[in-house]
Amino acid sequence: MNQAIAVMDSGVGGLTVVKEILGQLPQEPVIYFGDTARAPYGSRDPEEVVRFTCEIADYLLRYQPKMIVLACNTATAVALEVIRSRVSLPVIGVIKPGARAAIKASSNGRIGVIGTEGTVRSGAYDEALREISPQLDIVSQACPELVPLVEAGDFRSSRVYDAVRRSLAPLKGRDRDCLILGCTHYPFLAGPIAEAMGHDVQLINSAEETVREIGAILSYHEKLARPADSRPKHRFLCSGDPVMFHRIAQAWLGDQLDENAFVGQVHSTC
Repeated sequence: MNQAIAVMDSGVGGLTVVKEILGQLPQEPVIYFGDTARAPYGSRDPEEVVRFTCEIADYLLRYQPKMIVLACNTATAVALEVIRSRVSLPVIGVIKPGARAAIKASSNGRIGVIGTEGTVRSGAYDEALREISPQLDIVSQACPELVPLVEAGDFRSSRVYDAVRRSLAPLKGRDRDCLILGCTHYPFLAGPIAEAMGHDVQLINSAEETVREIGAILSYHEKLARPADSRPKHRFLCSGDPVMFHRIAQAWLGDQLDENAFVGQVHSTC
C-alpha cells in the first residue's frame, strides 16, 4: 500500500495545500490533521505552538507517513527545524515555497506579506525573501481577524469584506505588485482580498509551489506513489467540531473525496 503524505495545520487552512496535492499528485494518499480545537496559532506563545506541533507530528507518525508537511505558516516559522530534528522523514513547510513564488511573480521587487501575528513577528518571510533577493522592498502586516472567520466557515459575508478591508488598509497605496498570503487560511478569502487590494496586485498562494517541492522531494527519494486502479484512500481528522470541519473540507475539496475519508474528531494527540 502506498504510504501517505501527512499534512498538518492549526485548523482548516492546510486544506488549501491538500487541494493542490490532489490536483498535482492525484495518486498520493493524504492524512490530514487540523487542530481546530486550538486554532488559531498566530496569537499563541511560540513555545506553545512548538509543543502543539510536536504533539501532532508524533500522532501522525502512528500512520507511518512518508513525509510531513507543516501546512501552517506559524508552525513553519517556529517549529520546522524542531520537527526535522525529531523525525527521520522529510519535513517541509510553506514559507520558503511562498517566498520563491513571490519573487518569480514580482516585477518591481515590492512585495507585501500578510500573516498571523506569530508569523509576522517571527520575520520568517522577510528572511526567506531576502535570502534569495536582498534588495527586495518588503512590507508585512498581521491580520488577526481573518483566521477565526475562516474557521467559522464565513468566507463571503459582509463582515468578512469589512474585516479584510480593515486588515489590509495599511498596505493600500504602498505600490506592492504582489501580496503573499502568508497563512494557508487566506486563500479561502482570496475574493475579498483581491477586491480590497485591486487587480494590479497578484495574490501569492504558497500551496502550488509547496506541492511542486513535495513532488520533487518524493521523486528524489523514489517515494512517489505507484499508479493504482482505484482512488487513493485519504484520512481527515480534527481536534475540534467535526461537523464544521467536514462542512468546510467538503465545500473546499468538493467531490474529490468520498465520505469515508472523514475519520472524525481526535480528542487528544498526546
